[in-house]
Amino acid sequence: MVRAALLILSLTIWAGAAAAQIAKQQFGAVTGPVAADPAPFGSYAKGCIAGAVALPETGPTWQAMRLSRNRNWGHPDTIDFLKDLSGFAARQPGWKGLYVGDISQPRGGPMLTGHASHQMGLDADIWMLPPARLDLSRKAREDISSISMRRAEGAYVNGDWTRQHHEIIKAAARDPRVARIFIFPGAKVQMCKDEPAGDRAWLRKVRPWYGHHYHFHVRLTCPAGARGCQDQDEIPAGDGCADAQEWVNNILNPPPPKPRDPNAPKPKPKRELTLADLPKQCADVLRAR
Repeated sequence: MVRAALLILSLTIWAGAAAAQIAKQQFGAVTGPVAADPAPFGSYAKGCIAGAVALPETGPTWQAMRLSRNRNWGHPDTIDFLKDLSGFAARQPGWKGLYVGDISQPRGGPMLTGHASHQMGLDADIWMLPPARLDLSRKAREDISSISMRRAEGAYVNGDWTRQHHEIIKAAARDPRVARIFIFPGAKVQMCKDEPAGDRAWLRKVRPWYGHHYHFHVRLTCPAGARGCQDQDEIPAGDGCADAQEWVNNILNPPPPKPRDPNAPKPKPKRELTLADLPKQCADVLRAR
């Protein structure tokens, strides 16, 4: 009985120590997925995934980029979506398909660098660079860069923006699997101007956000039956064009900074997520062999 009690105590201590460790270091160290039915747990910025599958490094209409990061893993719905969208892109003039950036790590979770989201295998970054070829070597995929679409700090698109960018993002937004698309404000405003009257409902999903001028970020909804997955709040009604224009106005004419209360306490630095901050299923996902 004493030996059993000591074993239980040691396991409890180990579990507590593991839960207190920084989560991105734990998930970033894992090189392979959990062999299980696909199941995202938690939220886009605080979660993990079991049963992730890899986007093949190269396909007929896509290439996964920055392979050294090992972030070409996602929920099967995400992988299927990327294959479908890349097929659409390949039919656009001047495009061979898509260059796909970060999706998620093999078990999701917080990343060592670069993202607060992408934790459940339901987010994907798609490069703005139109692929001229789909036979890049692993080294070339590390060295090549995407191109920026913004001008005037994101208030406008630049001369590299094309109707093909518009149509590819439109196709993504019209896909029922997609919840949101994040892109810099000037691009959303340009799309609002260029889209003719008629079915403009898809514009609602295209949301202005900081950065996102070298790539656009697609976020899928939680898959049907994924009980451990938490969707974001519903997008506000309307096409969102006025909201995007307000972002642009604030870029061109920044509002004056709010005066700081000298008696207000200094803001605390953002704390790193630990395993204990994530859904309890994520500890099992991390430990699974």
